[in-house]
Amino acid sequence: MAVPTYQDFMLPTLKLIDDNCEHKSRDIVEKVADMLGLSYEDKQEKLPSQTQATYYNRAMWARTYLKKACLLYYPARGVIKITQRGIDLLKTNPKKITKKTLLQYDEFQKFQNMVNTDKSDSDNSESIEEQKTPDELIAEARTILTSHLEADLLSKIADNSPTFFEELVAKLLLSMGYGGSESDILQNRGKSGDEGIDGIIKQDVLGLDKIYIQAKKWSNNISRPEVQKFVGAVHGQNANRGIFITTSSFTNEAKEYAKKINSNIILVDGKQLAKLMIEYNVGVQIKATIHIKKIDEDFFIEGE
Repeated sequence: MAVPTYQDFMLPTLKLIDDNCEHKSRDIVEKVADMLGLSYEDKQEKLPSQTQATYYNRAMWARTYLKKACLLYYPARGVIKITQRGIDLLKTNPKKITKKTLLQYDEFQKFQNMVNTDKSDSDNSESIEEQKTPDELIAEARTILTSHLEADLLSKIADNSPTFFEELVAKLLLSMGYGGSESDILQNRGKSGDEGIDGIIKQDVLGLDKIYIQAKKWSNNISRPEVQKFVGAVHGQNANRGIFITTSSFTNEAKEYAKKINSNIILVDGKQLAKLMIEYNVGVQIKATIHIKKIDEDFFIEGE
């Protein structure tokens, strides 16, 4: 099943603390997850940023919104307790608690900083954005921007020559921490009889082992015969390590062949190439840096 939205976590959270006792926040998160029927696989799902489990993030935002509406509070760090307002709300037997439910409270309206508090927001007409936490929205926006950047990078590479592409590959591998220099890596370029080997890199800065490179700026998919030729070229150097990088993709047959052979041959397609360029800052620059801050709980503990 899909992990429920943060709004689905609100009512179970409030019900579990409807005894006017203090509860450990983490315990309530896990109990709510069990109440909602989340499986082990559901709990392994991560936010797009891969920084936190999706269910945990949604449970925490549900708790935050309930607190902003003064339906629960924190009597101590990591501890939550229901308020009288929360108890009163549960007495109305709500089928679900949503942002619309919380907007009846002035404190939550101020938190949302809404200009028009009468804005239509029914359970049946909520936008997709209203069902996601701020962390998820930020992560998804970052994913969209990154996706566009990847496409732009491949487009820029396509506009340049095969020679430029080989130089780009050399710069990327150096940025990833492989040994040697750009000239060392491209020492085979332009030589006849290279059998498809475009460059050589050292496995590490000490040069303990060599890895052979083939870089193809192609628009068509790389088929199995092309990979087989490269493997043969690597074996011809009495080696078994190679990296085949392309701006296009590899056929399924080519991928299966690379997996089965008794050699360490890595296939890097255009999509992965663009991701590596972004990760290692090759051909890209930082446009803006956003710092997302949170409360320093230790700062507000007196006597420490």
